[in-house]
Amino acid sequence: MTRAELLEKISTFSLSAESLAEDLISGDFRSIFRGQGIEFEEVRTYQVGDDIRSIDWNVSARFGHPYVKLYREEREMTVFIILDSSASMRTGGPIRRYDQALFAASLIAFSAEKAGQRFGGLFFNREVSRVLMPKKGRAAVMAWVLEALAQDPADAADSSRGSELAKALEGASRILKKRSLVVIVSDFLALGWEELLANLSHHHDVAAIRITDPIEEAMPRLGLVTFQDPETDEVLHAPTSFKSFESSWKAWNRDRSRVWDAICTKYRVPHMELLSTANPATELARFFSGRSRQ
Repeated sequence: MTRAELLEKISTFSLSAESLAEDLISGDFRSIFRGQGIEFEEVRTYQVGDDIRSIDWNVSARFGHPYVKLYREEREMTVFIILDSSASMRTGGPIRRYDQALFAASLIAFSAEKAGQRFGGLFFNREVSRVLMPKKGRAAVMAWVLEALAQDPADAADSSRGSELAKALEGASRILKKRSLVVIVSDFLALGWEELLANLSHHHDVAAIRITDPIEEAMPRLGLVTFQDPETDEVLHAPTSFKSFESSWKAWNRDRSRVWDAICTKYRVPHMELLSTANPATELARFFSGRSRQ
């Protein structure tokens, strides 16, 4: 898609962001997080029926009578998008991975704005290329959208080579001082990011969206095809019509998906695979409502 076509489609997303906005900050999705949006308010004397797990033993010992902690839900939070703009994101078809990532992230951005939340983001390729600090309002969302269009890997082939997801995760950890909802949108074709994901998920509520393409499941039989890695320029000649290549290709992509799933599960990071040809609004609604949680 051209930049004008992308912007035209994104401009309609605010109309479909209402229901996603509520799912983003409440319901099943929010409940899976460890204490997201829950802040201590006060203590009071224990009453029959109170959960004994809420007893404040220090205060109870001091006054010789059981007291319980009371909490309130904090509705306001920060939504922060980590968007991959590396060269590998320009691959795929008929919709590029980056286009689908941009659609998904834009829907989340408009949803955050609809819900009255602060929104910001970080873009990365071989480095952290741009950071937009969290702010409220439509202006903040549109500034992010325009920056995302400017970060298109098709327009910056040299600077977008390499995928330093680890640096992006580390950068987000440094930027965000208050517990936030961090959504990573990437193809996760990177190395050495696992421990940094664990650290980020310890301090923030993290969700991961892996952009995939139909070709990962089934490579068309096109005979001998020359592939070039957009990140390294490495060339591979592949006999796509051979059954041995077809099975190896499927196994490699299946294993990569399983490893990614295992890492996210290990660190309790809610995650989903978003096919480049899927409807992002439908898939995100299922994910954030908890109806399609891996």
